[in-house]
Formats: sequence, C-alpha cells, structure tokens
Amino acid sequence: MSTLARLLKLIAPFKWWVTLAVWLNFLAIGASVGLMALSAYLISKAALMVNVSELALAITSVRLFATLRAILRYLERYFSHTATFRILTHLRVWFYRAIEPLAPARLMQYRSGDLLTRSVADIETLENFYIRVIVPPIAAALVVVLACLILGAFDGSLALALSVFLSLTGVALPLTMRWLGKRPAGQLIAARAELNAMLVDEIQGLADLLAFDQADAHRAKVLRLSDELQRVQEQQALLRGVSNALTVLFTSLAALTVLWLAIPLVSGGQIEGVYLAVLPLTAIASFEAVQPLALALQQLEASQAAGRRLFELIDAAPEVCDPTESASLRGAHAAPRATRPAAKTWRERNGVESKRVTKQSHSRLEEIASSSYGLLAKTDTDLTLAFKDVHFRYHPNDPLALDGVSFTIPAGSRAAIVGASGSGKSTIVNLLLRFWDYHEGQITLGGRDLHDYRADDVRALLGVVPQNVHLFNATLRDNLRLANPDATDEQIKAACHQAQLHEFIAGLPLGYDTPIGENGLLLSGGERQRLALARAILKNAPILILDEATANLDAITEEQLFRSLESFMADRTVLIISHHRVALEHVDQVIEVEQGRVISG
Repeated sequence: MSTLARLLKLIAPFKWWVTLAVWLNFLAIGASVGLMALSAYLISKAALMVNVSELALAITSVRLFATLRAILRYLERYFSHTATFRILTHLRVWFYRAIEPLAPARLMQYRSGDLLTRSVADIETLENFYIRVIVPPIAAALVVVLACLILGAFDGSLALALSVFLSLTGVALPLTMRWLGKRPAGQLIAARAELNAMLVDEIQGLADLLAFDQADAHRAKVLRLSDELQRVQEQQALLRGVSNALTVLFTSLAALTVLWLAIPLVSGGQIEGVYLAVLPLTAIASFEAVQPLALALQQLEASQAAGRRLFELIDAAPEVCDPTESASLRGAHAAPRATRPAAKTWRERNGVESKRVTKQSHSRLEEIASSSYGLLAKTDTDLTLAFKDVHFRYHPNDPLALDGVSFTIPAGSRAAIVGASGSGKSTIVNLLLRFWDYHEGQITLGGRDLHDYRADDVRALLGVVPQNVHLFNATLRDNLRLANPDATDEQIKAACHQAQLHEFIAGLPLGYDTPIGENGLLLSGGERQRLALARAILKNAPILILDEATANLDAITEEQLFRSLESFMADRTVLIISHHRVALEHVDQVIEVEQGRVISG
C-alpha cells in the first residue's frame, strides 16, 4: 500500500468530520462568489439610476451572502481545525502504541533526536496533509463546477474560458510545483531530523564537549546543518512565491478574457449590460478555491516524506512478539517440565527466619495469572528460573553474546552472576525482561518457556534495578510511583527506608516532592541507584534482579543495605549481578560467565 493510501486510511475514524469540513469550505467559497457577483450587479444596477425599490432584493442578498460568508468561513475553520487536531491526537497515540513494542531493541538503531523528530515534528507535518491537502481539492472541484455553471448560463464560451484558466491554476501549476518541490520537500524533512538529532546530542553531551574543548567544533556542525535547512527552506519559499505570482497572473488573465468575450455578447444584445461587471468578477472570485492547490501539492510531498519516516518505524518487526492465544493454550496443556530440587538456601544455612511472600505479592500474582491465557495461574507457587542451552546474538553478524548458557535458580533462592565486562551478564537480564528474544535453547519460568507468556506479564513478575537506571525529570515521589502508581506515602517511605534512602530525602527542603532534574542529574550515583532500588521494592515483585545495584556504594553502606533488604528478599527469587564480595556473601550459588559461557556454578 502506498504512503498516500496509508495516510488516508488513518483518517477513516474521522471521515464525517472531514466531509463536513469539505462542504463548509465549498459553501464558504460559494458565498464569496455570490457576494462578489451580487455586489457587482448591485453597483451596476444602481449606476443606471433605477428606483431604489428595484434594488431591495439585491441589497438584501448582498447582506445575506456577506453574513453567510463570515459565518461559514468561521465554521469551516473551526471544524476543519478541530478535525485536524483530533486526527493528530489520534496519530500521536497510534504512533506511540505502535513503537512501544519496538523498545528497546529496535529503537536503539535510531538517535534520540531522530526519534523525537518523528514523534513530534513529522506528525505535526501531517497537519498540513489533512487541512491543506485533502479538503481544498475536493472543495475546489465543487466550486469550479459552480462557477462554470454560472458563466455557462450566459454563454458557453465564457464557461470554457474560465475552465481553461482554472485548470491551469488548479491542475497544471500545482503539478509543476509538485515536480519542482519534490526534492526540496524530502530534503527539508531529512535536514530537520538531522538538525534535531544533532541538537539533542549536543545538549545531552554539553558537559563532555566543554570538558574536551569540542564545543566550538560541534557548534560548527550545527551551523552547517542550519545553513542546509535554511537553503532548502529558501528553495521552497521561492517556489511558493513563483506559484503565488502565477496564480495572480492567471486570475487576471481569466478576468480579462471573460470580459473580452462578454463585450461582444453585450453589444449583440445577448447579455444585458448590467452583467458586464458581474461576469469577470465572478471569475475572479472563483479562483479563491484553486489558489491553495499549488501549496497543497507541495505540502503533499512533505507529508509523504514525513509519512514514510513514520511508517519506517511502524513497519519494523518487534524483536519479541507475544504468543497467539492458541499457541499459549497449547502450552498450558503441555506437561510441566522437570526442575532440579531446590538446594538449601542461604537463609536455611544461616538460620535466618523465612517469611512468606506478602499478601500484596500474592494479589499481584493472582492479577497476572488472569492474563497470559491463565498460564501463570499454575506457576505462581513455583517461579523457578532456568536457562537451558541458550544461544543469543544481538545482530546476525555479531558474535554470540550467550553461547550455550545453562543454569537453574530455584524459586526462593538467591544467585549471583559474575564475570568480566562483556561476558554476557546484562544480556541475561535483557532476555529475562523480554527486551530481546533468544534464538536457540530455552528459558523457563515456573517450568514453562518464556515464549508461552506475554512479555508484559513476565515483566510484571520482575523487580529490576538496572545498571544504568533512567530517572525522569520529575519529583522523587513521581519517580518512585513509576513502579506502583497507587502506592501510598507510607509505602513509599517504607521502600525508601529499606533502600537506605529515606534519611537523605527527609533532609531535603521539599522532601519527596524534590525535583531531581533530567535523568536524575541532581542526585549522586549512589543516590540514583538507591532510588532505583526503592522503586523495585515498591513494585513488590516475586523476582528481584539487581544488576550492579551497589556499584556506587562503599562496602559498609553496601553491607548495611543488604541487611536492610533481608526481610524484603525473604522467599523471593533474587538474581544479583555484582563483582563485590559483600554481595556474593548473601547468595546461595555463584554463576560465573566468561565470553558468553557458564564456566562454573
């Protein structure tokens, strides 16, 4: 399906709004034509010094058309813009929903600024498509028919002459401008996207640019891109200027031609002299309908270029696809896979009292069990996690990030994964979170393959403290509630107590309502990690994953933190990725990975 057809398909839910806008546009221009024609008739008739009573109907009609023109133009603007804004709102939500499954695997191929441009500027470009490309041509066709019928009622030659100039202005000129503007329109979209991406990169990395004395060099690149964007915009402005000039020229030629053809008709008595001014002015008024068409086709090229960029993302296949209902139901009836007997846990070895998962956790599991077609209903009491000969690479030509990885973490136990940077530790977390899909082997949760579950339901079972946590430019409270929007203030404070963060927050003037800046810029590395940990605690998931969660903490603080977390980690499956000795003392098994392989554990 072509880009144009796909863009038109998107407005199907709003077709009646668009239809109303077309008719209001036609009626508004029709009122303008009527106003111009009747005004000319009134002035010509009055010049003949006729009785005022003979002008009463014309005077009333002029007032009527003037009022109708104002009202209809207002209604046309109101409904066309309302329709456009509703369409854009629909498009923004549609686009976000479409790209959400692509994160993070597919979206990593694009720069942040480019994604921002597609999400905002490219969708805003489509405003012109729906308000300046779709409505004007349809309304113009109706007005052209109306104007030609009016002039044709006097003489066919007048209608023919008008139709020729209307065709030149409404068809030939727009097609020529579209051909000339096709390349600049594409260049404009590309240059704007590149400039926005460059600006986002510069703003995000400004501190590093200043530190390495590269700010001037980077600024020069931005200026070059700005100059390129300006050059393309000037080309488009030139085309618009030429188009407007030719439109005025054709309008004047049409009026002169109609007048030239009407004079012999008046002289021959075929037309009353009072209509001599009416005919050319009617022709001039009808050009209001075709004047926007040249710009409409230029906007069409820009809209198609923006649409292609949007559909490029939309058409990308997500890295992970949720199972179909039938496939999941087949999995539900399959025999459970055997799991290894649970080894004696760290708590049992050290005499630490075992605590049951909280009532809230059980409620969460019951909620999740209602989705994924009921699969998790049979696994909420045994969330044993197992990798079985898993192979994975991020890109087809990349070396294997995981090469035959196998291990089992019994439900309720704690395991640590250790290894050098690039050994595959974080890749294991990415596969568990269903950000990427494994190519060979099997990852099971509660004895069933992750492929049997919806990705959202798997993630709902995992409380993750990532190595590189993202914090939003909001308050501490808002960032914490990301894990649980319904969390009470008491629950938030309890989570921060366990994460050893409450005292720090309590000492701030605004407390939990303190803004933390872009990506938590106002927090230290340790505070950022503890905030992420508090967020994971607040989620209260049955599986806790700590990916270098204590990397920015000293040994004493780390030990205090783990002791504080002891009650929370009770009866939860805990996966710790860490190089720290303190963290490794709190686990039941240590899994060592090297170059994507498990070498011990």
